[in-house]
Amino acid sequence: MTETLWAPWRMEYILSTKTEECVFCTALAQGPQCYEENLILHVAPKAFVIMNRFPYTHAHIMVIPKRHVSKLDQLNKDEQRAFFDLTTQAQIALDRGLNPQGMNMGLNMGTAAGAGIKDHIHIHLVPRWNGDTNFMPLLADARVMPQHLTETYQTLRAVFENMDVVDE
Repeated sequence: MTETLWAPWRMEYILSTKTEECVFCTALAQGPQCYEENLILHVAPKAFVIMNRFPYTHAHIMVIPKRHVSKLDQLNKDEQRAFFDLTTQAQIALDRGLNPQGMNMGLNMGTAAGAGIKDHIHIHLVPRWNGDTNFMPLLADARVMPQHLTETYQTLRAVFENMDVVDE
């Protein structure tokens, strides 16, 4: 018996025109009126938090410095502190909003290191739950998302709005 899995958000990415523009800078530049459309959860003076539109797993978010740089050493000390402080706040927001039992965090610098967007550094935060890894990625090259992106966005956005987020 063949099972059909629906992941309609992936088709948008597959069919989208890839440009040289930075997707992070473009999303932020569109302003607050487009935060929900661009899945931006929180904007601080030197960094921001955005959901991954094409996530590896449920509630995959990223913390991104506002300044377009490709390596940590290109950030000044204030930007580095703000970047990592907001990463900590994002971890707390995921804990409060979704109660994960663990979390993967990663930062890939350069194509050889696995960076999909190599020119604008970002940290991935991927909440995990016991039992959330099953046979689907291994056998069917598919991931199962338990909640639609917009619902997860609303949940996490509310958490950020109600937190005392340190904004440098």
